Amino acid sequence: MPELPEVEVTRLSFASRIAGARISSARLGKPLRWPLGCDPAQLAGRTVLAVRRRGKYLLIDLDQGLLLLHLGMSGSVSFTDRLPEPGTHDHFDLVTSRGSLRLNDPRRFGAVVFAQDEAAPQAVKLLGGLGVEPLTAEFELEGFHAALKRRSAPIKQVLLAGDIVVGVGNIYASEALFLAGIRPTTRASRLSGPRAARLLAAVRQVLTKAVQKGGSTLRDFSNAQGQSGYFQLEAMVYDRAGQPCRTCGTAIRMIRQGQRATYFCPQCQKA
Repeated sequence: MPELPEVEVTRLSFASRIAGARISSARLGKPLRWPLGCDPAQLAGRTVLAVRRRGKYLLIDLDQGLLLLHLGMSGSVSFTDRLPEPGTHDHFDLVTSRGSLRLNDPRRFGAVVFAQDEAAPQAVKLLGGLGVEPLTAEFELEGFHAALKRRSAPIKQVLLAGDIVVGVGNIYASEALFLAGIRPTTRASRLSGPRAARLLAAVRQVLTKAVQKGGSTLRDFSNAQGQSGYFQLEAMVYDRAGQPCRTCGTAIRMIRQGQRATYFCPQCQKA
């Protein structure tokens, strides 16, 4: 599933190219997770101002309104001068004066939703419960530690929930907890201030590095230019069960938490 780094990498791969473009047409394929919320023809004539990101959502600002795009479990975006004829899994096209944007999603868990602005009910429903952005100054120790103190669930589960800090998905939660030396089963409320500080720094470091490496391509992720990510090649624990820890040589373990695979080093992450 594309996580924050993959969505940010996707944004960076086409945001400057589509900014200022005038929309000539839009096409919807098979129904996605949520309805578009307007007639596609109503998007024609509008101008793309910018492309932002909020958590795992791409926010395409228009001169009139806003498109919220989610990649779902297996979606990807392409932006090219000319699109081929749509295939079975091509569910949304946005044709503009600077190129054409296409959402391909084999599993159809993705979505494109129109809203008048971020205060509109459709946008609030999707964005209102998201936590702070981890790569901004709003992600600070006092608020982070205070929020963790109110949670008795395992820290890995708390990170994945996304209501304290957004976008720390399964791969990056495992990696950040390793870097911070925290076992994923430790209750969030038990983390001291210094350990919370290490975790905050680790989350920032891991996500920043993942963006620099183009995200992680485990199955079929690519950015809007068709380029794959390489962060997974340097993972310390994720998907390395049974292999020696790159730090101490102990075999990496895998457990299940909330039906998700969690990887950790029992030596480097003792508590």
